[in-house]
Amino acid sequence: MNPHLSQLQAYPFERLRALFAGVTPNPAWAPISLGIGEPRHATPELIKTAFCAAIAGTGLASYPATAGDLALRQSIADWMTRRYSIAVRAADQILPVNGSREALFAFAQTVLRPVADGQTSYVVCPNPFYQIYEGAALLGGATPWFVPSVPARNFAQDWASVPAQVWAQTQLLFVCSPGNPAGAVMPLDEWEQLFALSDRYGFVIASDECYSEIYFRETPPLGALQAATQLGRTDFKNLVMFSSLSKRSNVPGMRSGFCAGDAALMAAFLRYRTYHGSAMSQVVQSASIAAWNDEAHVQENRALYRQKFAQVTPLLQSVMQVQLPDAGFYLWAKVGESDQSDEAFARDLYAAYNVIVLPGSYLARSAQGHNPGAGYIRMALVAETAECLEAAQRIVSFVQGRKSPSPL
Repeated sequence: MNPHLSQLQAYPFERLRALFAGVTPNPAWAPISLGIGEPRHATPELIKTAFCAAIAGTGLASYPATAGDLALRQSIADWMTRRYSIAVRAADQILPVNGSREALFAFAQTVLRPVADGQTSYVVCPNPFYQIYEGAALLGGATPWFVPSVPARNFAQDWASVPAQVWAQTQLLFVCSPGNPAGAVMPLDEWEQLFALSDRYGFVIASDECYSEIYFRETPPLGALQAATQLGRTDFKNLVMFSSLSKRSNVPGMRSGFCAGDAALMAAFLRYRTYHGSAMSQVVQSASIAAWNDEAHVQENRALYRQKFAQVTPLLQSVMQVQLPDAGFYLWAKVGESDQSDEAFARDLYAAYNVIVLPGSYLARSAQGHNPGAGYIRMALVAETAECLEAAQRIVSFVQGRKSPSPL
């Protein structure tokens, strides 16, 4: 067996099941889950129509090419021009992937290279973070380095705190903007700082942008390739971004996304994927083209989230520290000061009101002597507004009950 497998930690939802073991939720309340970030708005009809038409045609009759059809890559390139005002070549700077999750993991296996015995190579990650980053680093033979976050800046990363010696041994940097779980968007000056570090030390930047189309400000979130273009880095050297239809178009079961950037990295990744056997189905490609070519359903989806968050956020703000994120579909709320307070909150809420939330400590690692997720919870507002409001009202009652003095 690969010895690195033993280094993998339990996934957050495995830990949540263990936390709830032996707990019987109050049967007076119907179950509501705000735990997993799985979009639950309706899948647009135009995507289902394209999917079914492809099945009825010749979509299943041949093996798909790993690079994907040029028509799909061109639809993605055109979308990137409309969305980011940038030029990306469909021929050699874009690859379709089976969802951003598999691509983020596989990309690390392409980029990471062996080092001599006794030496350490690092993969720098945000903290809190998406656990795939850590697993990709460990199974690639590297050591994750978790960057401290700044609660006062909506858990943005403190890149300046990373020692120069760590940067010198870094092969890959994972960036998540908009971030999971706090929803912070990286500004241009932060990107400029990271590009300068990449130029100096030679590491690759992988930018996870799967939440880019769900935002609450007037200006859309800045993308990595967009930032590079604005700074005159049109070759996208050592930079690759990852995007997905799952959140944008409410099709998580379709497993469709793309990566784009440095042509040399794309060529290497394509070679890896050819052996990996990760070509996208022709049926999914056809449905994906329909999705990337249409923006109306994305605007409608974003409007639903904006309406939902506008109602739920003030309700929760009446009893806990929580704010509207820049983007994404999570609320990140402070619920206590102790390291176990987020676990206690999640367990007791589940028992009393049958509402599932995710302890923040499960989304982070102890680094520099502290787990930055401890004392926080993540709430995924992915269900319809009425269900999310019901969950929020139960949470308000739960928090108020905790603060009420016990009867003598």
